[in-house]
Amino acid sequence: MTIFARIAGTGSYLPEKVLTNADLEKLVDTSDEWIVSRSGIRERHLVGDGQTTSDMAVEAAKKAMEAAGVDASELELIIVGTTTPDFIFPSTACLVQNRLGALGCAAFDVNAACSGFLFGLTVADKFIRSGSVKTALVIGAESLTRMLDWSDRNTCVLFGDGAGAVVLKADSETGILSTHLHADGSKKDLLHCPVGVSAGFNEGEKNAGVRVLMTGSDVFKYAVKALDSVVEETLAANGLDRHAIDWLIPHQANLRIIEATAKRLDMPMERVIVTVHKHGNTSSGSVPLALDEAVRSGKVQRGQLLLLEAFGGGFTWGAALLRY
Repeated sequence: MTIFARIAGTGSYLPEKVLTNADLEKLVDTSDEWIVSRSGIRERHLVGDGQTTSDMAVEAAKKAMEAAGVDASELELIIVGTTTPDFIFPSTACLVQNRLGALGCAAFDVNAACSGFLFGLTVADKFIRSGSVKTALVIGAESLTRMLDWSDRNTCVLFGDGAGAVVLKADSETGILSTHLHADGSKKDLLHCPVGVSAGFNEGEKNAGVRVLMTGSDVFKYAVKALDSVVEETLAANGLDRHAIDWLIPHQANLRIIEATAKRLDMPMERVIVTVHKHGNTSSGSVPLALDEAVRSGKVQRGQLLLLEAFGGGFTWGAALLRY
């Protein structure tokens, strides 16, 4: 009997503090028109003082578990996709596990930048398909604004904080049909954070060098090309025509990239879930945030075919095709 990993529940969380484009006009040389025309972003949410990635992850997880009707004692696996963990160790997943009261199950983080949720979803899918676990929690959570250079108008206007989560359960009939992951480390300098434990930090400065560096035009070109390729790969692997997709749920990084992918699929924007205008690029949190909104708004219905995709620093990219 074939075992699938079915999404049994979704959840999300956005911090209370909102930073609008008008607010950013007071910080850097930019404008609402400039930001919207290049990214589609109108506002983003920022973590509050003392608030952490795990705080947001826990809130998203609780909502997903409630939607799935799953208790913490039923969780057998917890994966958190994040590039902004609370600590170097223990993992954010271990912190979430403790807060949820799911002690004993496997828990670990996945760092694939903006593709983190899809990488985590893929790992959980393999665990369920193999029969190793029956119930898994996958979270994408980021507090990226803690590592932004607020004097760099090319990056500070793009990112926000937030978390999204899904509960996966073993199912004999429907669920994740396939996932497809890729990476290209040769392009690392186009989108990266240049410091770390092993490479070192710039001494004498608080959070020295902990910032996002991006060559926007090059990232845009590579992202569009990579997402086109992985979408075609996903459709071919499942013997499907592009018109079979009911909903495209893309990484919410840039409206122009989303529109380019939709055009490639010959999909009207009415069938594309877009939330980037409300929370910006929340990295690994963006796909599950968009998925949760699509489910809770009633747009996505059981039995529909969904295509999830993301592209992030590394470079990393991937897609997942699933029957909701």
